[in-house]
Amino acid sequence: MSVGQFSWRRTWAVSRRQFAVLRRSLPKWFDLSVWPLLDVVLWGALGAYVATNDAGSRAGTPYLLAGIVLFHVLFQAHIAVATGFMEETWTRNLLNVMATPLREAEYALGLAIYGFAKLAMGMVTVTLSAWVVYRFDTSSLGWVLVPIVLILMLTGWALAQASIGLLLRYGPSAEILTYGLIFVTMAVSGVFNPVDALPGALQPFARLLPTMYAFRALRTVQAGGATPWDDVAVGLVGAVVAAALSLVYVVHMLRVFRDRGFVTRFS
Repeated sequence: MSVGQFSWRRTWAVSRRQFAVLRRSLPKWFDLSVWPLLDVVLWGALGAYVATNDAGSRAGTPYLLAGIVLFHVLFQAHIAVATGFMEETWTRNLLNVMATPLREAEYALGLAIYGFAKLAMGMVTVTLSAWVVYRFDTSSLGWVLVPIVLILMLTGWALAQASIGLLLRYGPSAEILTYGLIFVTMAVSGVFNPVDALPGALQPFARLLPTMYAFRALRTVQAGGATPWDDVAVGLVGAVVAAALSLVYVVHMLRVFRDRGFVTRFS
């Protein structure tokens, strides 16, 4: 990769390449169609079952549905960017990319544009599924969804950049971390429950995550409370810091990748 002048044309070329792969590969639509639908059916059915056996738990179903719908913002933002990079390793194209004038920032931004488009497509599936199957309308949550979605999207991109950095450092064996990181984050972010319900040892770690504040703000609004702007502000600041640090990390790892000749692991 070059250190020349930034080019939007090269950035768009990265995005177009990913869109071409997506358009011609039916299995790659799994994350955009089947996976969101299965999540909505699974968690919605769990909430409906609990509600039929305990009338006092009926209010828990919307929490589960809102949690899984917004978790897919985090998931789609993460997985689109991370697998976009892995596509270069699966096709043994990484050496060709590294030999072009493409800059690190151009490549990262190109993947981010592709990730944003894929996120939009995935969210159409999951929100429509929630409405058709369980009549759950996400628009009822109001404008607070905008900053919450932004927090989750930035955090997803940060996790993706961290995953790419680990792949560059440790090779294909680190691919398992791409999915591992997102589900560890899900487990400790309080997607469906307050963080106080987690084991005590995990709670301090959970409070470091921007996603925890996003989901806590979501539950507060769902419960009929005023928008907790303090949680939103802390989540936004944390997400911006995480995204910036992850970008610095992945750019550093790209330099280490070139300098130490780690490209041979993918060729």
